[in-house]
Amino acid sequence: MRPPRTLIVNADDLGYSPGTNAGIFQAHRHGIVTSASLMVHRPAAAEAVREADAIGFRDLGLHLDLGEWVWRSGGWVALYEVVALDDAAAVASECERQLSQFHNLTGRSPTHLDSHQHVHKQQPARSTAVAMAARLGIPLRHFCDSIGYEGGFYGQSGRGEPAPEQLTTEALLGILEHSAAETVELGCHPGLDPTLDTMYCPERQREVEVLCCPEVRAGIRELGFTLGTFAMRAARPAQEDPA
Repeated sequence: MRPPRTLIVNADDLGYSPGTNAGIFQAHRHGIVTSASLMVHRPAAAEAVREADAIGFRDLGLHLDLGEWVWRSGGWVALYEVVALDDAAAVASECERQLSQFHNLTGRSPTHLDSHQHVHKQQPARSTAVAMAARLGIPLRHFCDSIGYEGGFYGQSGRGEPAPEQLTTEALLGILEHSAAETVELGCHPGLDPTLDTMYCPERQREVEVLCCPEVRAGIRELGFTLGTFAMRAARPAQEDPA
């Protein structure tokens, strides 16, 4: 008999806006979200931390935010850039600044580390993020050998085309059914802000609906998962692949 598995449902973009916060907390109180990643320099970041503390939502990670890109006219263009991604010193300095801001806002260290639009998968942000996670002793998304990341619960294609078929109860449970990891992080982006200035906006409302669906919680149990958090896991960050 296969031992029970752990599912961490992590909501990215906490602090992006009040409406984003509202969607994440709704999906936590009434759904399956167990963890969130905080964008520390967004206007609603402090409000997010206060609300999280008020409801006992303690599993907060740092969502490194170095920029955002949108698909337009056949290519990716910058909506904004915090620093030049090819400037290793600037990237490292900005990441440390955001970690310091996280400490200032929460009074503690993050339980995990990831980044907006996964920019830490590429150099030079990769080396900075790997080193930061190792120093803090926390898991880094995509680089933690004890937690498998699943990002398929997302309502767009790689070019920003609508993919509503990926935001259903069946699609979410299908992702988990085919995941082989003993501990799984399911990424999500719930929100209730219809005016959010991003290429991923109306899909966030749909995510809230699915994450709060009773059939999803029942299906998770049937698949042998127990909901958990990063703080509950003694996850060792993996070493950076030198390739």
